Amino acid sequence: MTIVVPTRDEEGLIGEIVDQVRPYGDEVLVVDGHSRDRTREIAESHGARVILDRGRGKGDALRLSLEQAVGDIVVFIDADGSHEPRDIPLLLAPIVTGEADMVIASRGKGGSDELHGTAGQLLRYLGSQLIMLAINYRWGVRLTDSQNGFRAIRRDVGLQLGLRSNLTTIEQEMLMRALKQGFRVSEVASHEYERRWGKSKVVVWKLWWAYIWSFIRNIF
Repeated sequence: MTIVVPTRDEEGLIGEIVDQVRPYGDEVLVVDGHSRDRTREIAESHGARVILDRGRGKGDALRLSLEQAVGDIVVFIDADGSHEPRDIPLLLAPIVTGEADMVIASRGKGGSDELHGTAGQLLRYLGSQLIMLAINYRWGVRLTDSQNGFRAIRRDVGLQLGLRSNLTTIEQEMLMRALKQGFRVSEVASHEYERRWGKSKVVVWKLWWAYIWSFIRNIF
């Protein structure tokens, strides 16, 4: 099993994150977005395998990680401390037992410190809920979180999906394409904490059109 940590200028926490997730996987793969700080050096010193992405964005970095991972199951987790590494076994269990092909850590079930409090966070929350509602009715499922980056997927399934997004819309696209192709998707409750390092790279007013376009492109 491979644990993938996409990074870009995350020197403040990357060492701690690698240490926290390493007990749960056979390898920790850091896919770095050409950081200008010591992210790569620190990750390697803590035992991670580090590769550079192709400079196209988070979506392409996740596609590259699926190509490069050695494990049969891939877990994605962010480097900012917002996810709970202790929940990794919960993500893995339905896949290991053959009950699911992809498992998403649900903020809808586990709560989030990042989706409430500001106008931008409210807009992000409402938009994601409308998209989630449409996805549920389109494919007859009852999921609660389409966009959380903390998730696990069978590597062979991830490679079959034909993912194309280069942006943070990759998580939404991954879910929609998995459902469209008949793969089994489930959720586990996991709390999202306020990021402990750096600033969010998701700027809602700059990316709202990308989420809508990704939704339209994959819903039919």
